[in-house]
Amino acid sequence: MVDVSIVTKREIVQTEKAPKAIGPYVQANIAGGFVFTSGQIPLDPETGILTGKDITEQTTRVLENLKAVLEAAGSDLSRVVKTTVFLADMNDFLEMNEVYTLYFSGDMLPSRSCVQVAALPKGALVEIEAIALL
Repeated sequence: MVDVSIVTKREIVQTEKAPKAIGPYVQANIAGGFVFTSGQIPLDPETGILTGKDITEQTTRVLENLKAVLEAAGSDLSRVVKTTVFLADMNDFLEMNEVYTLYFSGDMLPSRSCVQVAALPKGALVEIEAIALL
């Protein structure tokens, strides 16, 4: 028999090492042995101000924010199984990918989707969300 409490239990993740939510959502939820992060944009965790002048700087900030949320949940980047990357301009794909490869490489690469969107919050160039194992 399946323990239903494992499937239905949910825990909210909150850390000061990543930007506070700018809307009605949380940084991440833990459920069913997974961490589901909200999309991270390149906000400075201390000031909440958009940082980075280009896609390289912004992607670095985004992945550092994502890393902080996962660590607060008791996981880390090596346990990510799926990411979704949102780009304001698909022409930034190669530069974003160069930074992404610094954080995700080797035998255990996550599955990934990457899409261009019309706009991102606060004029960001990139947003990334993840699903990771606990």
